[in-house]
Amino acid sequence: MTGELVIRPFQPSFQDEALRLIEAGLAEHFGSLDPTRNPDLRDIAGFYGAENFDVAFVGDEMVGTAALKHESDGSCRIARMSVRPEYRRRGVGTAMLDHLLSVAAARGYTRIVLETTRDWHAAQAFYRANGFRIVSVDEARADVNFERRL
Repeated sequence: MTGELVIRPFQPSFQDEALRLIEAGLAEHFGSLDPTRNPDLRDIAGFYGAENFDVAFVGDEMVGTAALKHESDGSCRIARMSVRPEYRRRGVGTAMLDHLLSVAAARGYTRIVLETTRDWHAAQAFYRANGFRIVSVDEARADVNFERRL
């Protein structure tokens, strides 16, 4: 990786670039994209509000995104983890995840959850390698649910 990785809080001026980065990753995985299925991405600042939505930059290039949301059961949820393809396996995802884990612990959370699709094997391997365990599989939605105790 050329340049230092810097994780910053989301700013409204990042909206279009973050939207493109996340949607490109979704389209890459699913083969197509239905933008109506991702209403949170149309107004990231409005949807995530006081929650944690961060972006990673190398120089002036946005290379990753990740969000942390409060859940009604008192846990928090990782959402919108996305890394630009040419920066994968270069520590960006791990740095973003470590950042979210630190934020969650500092806020007093003891459990962090996330979901990914059943056929997104690289994402599943990444989370398992970082201490998450599968807690359920939703066959109807083809989702795998993970958790990690903090």
